[in-house]
Amino acid sequence: MSIKKIDHLGIAVRSLDESIKYYETVLGLKCEHREEVPSQKVRTAFFAVGEVHVELLEPTAEDSPIAKFLAKNGEGIHHVAFGSDDVVGQLAQAKAAGAQLIHETPIDGAGNKLVAFLHPKSTHGVLTEFCQPKGGCSCGGDHHHH
Repeated sequence: MSIKKIDHLGIAVRSLDESIKYYETVLGLKCEHREEVPSQKVRTAFFAVGEVHVELLEPTAEDSPIAKFLAKNGEGIHHVAFGSDDVVGQLAQAKAAGAQLIHETPIDGAGNKLVAFLHPKSTHGVLTEFCQPKGGCSCGGDHHHH
């Protein structure tokens, strides 16, 4: 079990359309995927930067976690997501080491991934996500990696 890479950086924005303009015109990146995640009340847009993705997060409701974040902090980095081959194991390890878990078990996230978060109170202020592609080893399925 190990963290393999930074999978993505989650960035809270007020407007996907305006933010996408910035990433495409100023930085010259290409928005490759947009997706709504109803369970989290967000719309997301993804940009590939080498191995890492930038995930823009726009709230779809006032009670969205992103809406609350924007109200408190304004736009900015919302979370760092570490790609792991075993999210369940990472959660168990983090919990055993004293971290506070937001999710005891992984949930479905954007991009067909299993995701889970650690509480920023126990991570020195950085909302920390673990994620792995669905169809990874921890589902008890066969060991084919995409």
